[in-house]
Amino acid sequence: MSDAKGFVPDPPVRAKEFNIGCIGAGMIMAECHLAAYKEAGFPVTAIASRTQEKAAAVAERWGIPTVHATPSELIADADVQILDIAYPPDQQPALIREALKQPHIKAILAQKPLALTLDEAKALRDEAAAAGKILSVNQNMRYDQSMRVLKQILDKGELGTIVIATIEMRAIPHWQAFLEDYDRLTLSNMSVHHLDVLRFLFGDPDAITTVTRTDPRTKFDHKDGITVSTLTFPSGVLAVSMEDVWSGPREEGFDSDIYIKWRVEGTDGVAQGTIGWPDGSPSTLSYASKTTTGGKWVTPTWETMWFPQAFVGVMEQLQYAVKSGEPPALSVADNVKTVALVEAGYRSIAEGRTVKLSEISIN
Repeated sequence: MSDAKGFVPDPPVRAKEFNIGCIGAGMIMAECHLAAYKEAGFPVTAIASRTQEKAAAVAERWGIPTVHATPSELIADADVQILDIAYPPDQQPALIREALKQPHIKAILAQKPLALTLDEAKALRDEAAAAGKILSVNQNMRYDQSMRVLKQILDKGELGTIVIATIEMRAIPHWQAFLEDYDRLTLSNMSVHHLDVLRFLFGDPDAITTVTRTDPRTKFDHKDGITVSTLTFPSGVLAVSMEDVWSGPREEGFDSDIYIKWRVEGTDGVAQGTIGWPDGSPSTLSYASKTTTGGKWVTPTWETMWFPQAFVGVMEQLQYAVKSGEPPALSVADNVKTVALVEAGYRSIAEGRTVKLSEISIN
């Protein structure tokens, strides 16, 4: 049974009246977005993908009434008010620009990475602002339940001044086939979750140092397989994000584990937990505080998961932005700072040095 101990692991649904049109019919759309939207009661009115047959199969599964032959046809559908894109990042900017021209589309939810270059991400930010459209980026780890509760603990000061934070991933992502054509892999497509959530928790870092080596399991050419990034923050926080996408042999008869663990230590307490994505379980959190728990460990619990329930929060914050006129929680302007952090990590790899974020222009 769930016992959240007064915390709010999942945000309330404040808006669900805008028609959603979905572009993409792969795993992330079929298993995460649409599962979450069904659970929350968000209206999905249309879908399109690269192949109409695949889109039709997903539409039948989730009860979506309209299947369009092409993404462009869906974008032109006057019934679509919010565009939800789950498409390769080299093709995403063109779809965003097409949608910015449509008067009936009020808001766009894009995937991360927003674009393959920082310059392209900045251009999309500026073009959306000029068009008066809301552009939001799906940084869904911010809606992982353990990350939300940790943020609430931090905001209440229960851990005191934060000293060090770590995210340790030993798990194997499913690399989409389109990634084989890019010159960037783990930092851009996996580490981006962790780097963004560290910004969510601690603000913008001063500097990043990233080192990498190839992953023996990944057969196509790549430079950044296993990655380790160290971040420093103006507050003094030191953070380490490790993406071990090798995580040991996966041969028949070889016992091995996969996990993502995190830990945050402060002057008044410690919090630690796990991210449930690799094995499909709820994420976890335990914490002890000198000031609020008497130094005893407390463990809030919940039954919801990062995949798919975090995607409720992602779409809810966008619908609420349309309804209220307030900026979305996951704004494109904020996401450009995450893209800049990833860019700084790649510069660190290429030049073998610590890179200050002041070197990366976001203007």
